[in-house]
Amino acid sequence: GQVLELLRGVQRGSEDRRRSLGRLRWALQNEETQQKFVRLDGSIRTLTGLFTSSLAELQLEAARCLHELSHSSVPSVAEACLPVTSYLLTYLSGHSLEFTELCLYTLGNLVVESEAVRKQLLPQGIIPVLASCIQSPHEAVLEGVGYVLSQLLQAKEAPTEIIPLVLDSVLPQHMLRLVCSGLKAGMGASVEFAWCLHYIICRHKDNMVLLALGAVPALTSLLLDLASQIPPDAPEGLELLVCPVLRCLSNLLAQTGCQGQGQDGRLLIALFLILQCFLQQHPFLIQEGLWLLNNLTADDPFLCSTLLSLDLLPALLQLLTCSQMATVLVLTVLCNIAEKGPFQCQQLLQQPLLPPLLPLLTLPDPEAVGQCLELLHLLFLYCPEAAADFTRQGGHQALEQHQSTPELQERAQALLDMVRQPSGAPSACPATLAAFS
Repeated sequence: GQVLELLRGVQRGSEDRRRSLGRLRWALQNEETQQKFVRLDGSIRTLTGLFTSSLAELQLEAARCLHELSHSSVPSVAEACLPVTSYLLTYLSGHSLEFTELCLYTLGNLVVESEAVRKQLLPQGIIPVLASCIQSPHEAVLEGVGYVLSQLLQAKEAPTEIIPLVLDSVLPQHMLRLVCSGLKAGMGASVEFAWCLHYIICRHKDNMVLLALGAVPALTSLLLDLASQIPPDAPEGLELLVCPVLRCLSNLLAQTGCQGQGQDGRLLIALFLILQCFLQQHPFLIQEGLWLLNNLTADDPFLCSTLLSLDLLPALLQLLTCSQMATVLVLTVLCNIAEKGPFQCQQLLQQPLLPPLLPLLTLPDPEAVGQCLELLHLLFLYCPEAAADFTRQGGHQALEQHQSTPELQERAQALLDMVRQPSGAPSACPATLAAFS
């Protein structure tokens, strides 16, 4: 009854229509009221009428009511709002900032809950409209555009129906520009667009559009800027921008057509500075950074050598025990380096590498132990001297433990065989190497 009363108050067209709308908006914060309201005959038609009226005050108040409705997590409520979507799009080139912002967030909320809404918005031209809004000078509008886009790009049908339209528009170049101006302009919009780029890159196999726009050098220089500005006081929320930027670069470098694009030694230094800065407060960023480091060093002898020559190995080893995931990733990066041959293995062993590896062999995590065995295999292969060293430090007992672990026994056995070989032949490593520790 109360909901019907509210609707009648709004329909009556009396003096107090704005006050009635205010009361309705307040009532629509309740889930149950939202559902009752959309079931009432003529309710959405009435709101749409006021939303499209020529009285700015009524229009704004009706927009606030629609915004409350859009918060509903019940798809039928979002679908009741279908008649309004074309007006929401039209008003994005609106007169007041608050009004434009309300329309954007209402659209973004409706997009989350209902595929029917998304299916209707695409032919209505939501992508071209957002492409024009992203050129707005107002931070609040940009943040709203980022919100709508990130919701669209996460939809299940995005890879086939939405991402191609976005890539065909001017959106990508503006998104990239706004992400990279995050340190100078507002952080909010940069964070939204960085996640948008991430959703595109990880859900779309061919990112030639972004590569052609210079995404790799642009995001690289953003990380270089970040690293050079971080130390005194990292601004609040900076980690929210760093996370998707690291992911975007990681995923772009992992894709074809990108080889050699990340060959910038300064990026390695920047990466370690950033990880150092966030280590205490935001440890989740460590694995993001290590994923990128893995993708940078995977097939790149230049960056592997650079990491060693810039003396970044101690900083890498410091991350070895940050988390289960970090352990596996640091070992993977060390394998990337060791694979490059005897010279790289010598340099790794100069850093007393065996002592921190031994305790890892007793970890309960088979993935970490497996990666550790892989690294030892490469080290013994290229530097037989290391195998003798390993035995002296009691390593073979650690290996014997794993002879009964199904997924590890073969690798453990292979290493035990290597360790037991008499190292009579001259090795690739000078015997004096172990003394450098």
